[in-house]
Amino acid sequence: MNFAIRNATPDDVGTILRFITELAVFEKAGHEVEATEESLAASLFGPDAVTGAAILEADGVPAGFAVWFYNYSTWQAKNGLYLEDLYVSPDYRGSGAGKLLLKHLARTAVEKGCGRFEWSVLDWNEPAIRVYDAIGAEPQNEWIRYRLSGDKLKEFAAG
Repeated sequence: MNFAIRNATPDDVGTILRFITELAVFEKAGHEVEATEESLAASLFGPDAVTGAAILEADGVPAGFAVWFYNYSTWQAKNGLYLEDLYVSPDYRGSGAGKLLLKHLARTAVEKGCGRFEWSVLDWNEPAIRVYDAIGAEPQNEWIRYRLSGDKLKEFAAG
């Protein structure tokens, strides 16, 4: 199987939305997907976009994707690359495709002078954790991730 990774374009939003939905279902959160093709086009490719996206192809057929954005480390005084989502279709899992996407993003981080390449993983996603351990990534167990969203975000902002 021949894999290739390319930067996503606005023509890919339908494919990206399909992958986002498949990922959300895999993560038992399919009901939480609010993205539409229109909102993805604006947020990924619009004038205010702060994200990047890549499409993984297997013999010319979309097989996965990654979406990332740049964050910042005050201690390093450098940007970091934060992987928001990485997904490989079930037919291509175990083929090294996910590792290829990770390597692509690692190269992007190095080329852009980033001090870090970070992501989060669900604690029950053992196949992904095995890949991350195998490439030498280190879990950051001392940090607890917090989130405000939806009505709680709005209420806090207004209060």
